Amino acid sequence: MGCYCSKPKKTPGYEDPVVLAAETPFTVSEVEALYELFKKLSSSIYDDGLIHKEEFQLALFRNQNKKNLFADRIFDLFDVKRNGVIDFGEFVRSLGFFHPNAPVEDKIAFAFRLYDLRQTGFIEREELNEMVLALLHESDLLLSDDVVEAIVDKTFSDADKKGDGKIDQQEWKEFVLKHPTLIKNMTLPYLMDITLAFPSFVMSSEVEDYEM
Repeated sequence: MGCYCSKPKKTPGYEDPVVLAAETPFTVSEVEALYELFKKLSSSIYDDGLIHKEEFQLALFRNQNKKNLFADRIFDLFDVKRNGVIDFGEFVRSLGFFHPNAPVEDKIAFAFRLYDLRQTGFIEREELNEMVLALLHESDLLLSDDVVEAIVDKTFSDADKKGDGKIDQQEWKEFVLKHPTLIKNMTLPYLMDITLAFPSFVMSSEVEDYEM
């Protein structure tokens, strides 16, 4: 008699680990480990095989209701299909930017998109101000409005070479290459040794670098 054992059901958006490994810095075994992590995260609140924003925030902050601009932006960038959820393919490809072996240029580009809140192709003063405040809030650092404004002013005086009140992608790239610690939180060393713990996006180092 034949065996009628069914294979474990794959989550929506599941992709072959071999394909994902070829497109990202991860090995096949790392992608397979990420799938176990993904299954855990995607069933933490809604058991539908997709990561919803509340599940994403729960994984980042252990609090599904915590509002944070940084977390919202990370979620939006992971949600490549713009359908309000993150599937397995999006999860792996997006985490790939944080892999230690990911090209620095890719990390710089991802960070630019993070700060380009209104998706205009530029980082504007108001956007930078909002992100600095979000980073400070998440790091439990209390700085006066004058200090925050000084951080933004210093960044723009150094990065906005054209003096047009906004930072384009080339200006951002040149600025970050001079201050590489600004994207230190774009590298998560333990992605080379995947566990069932969600990667922690450490933000305090970035705020410290703005205070240079």
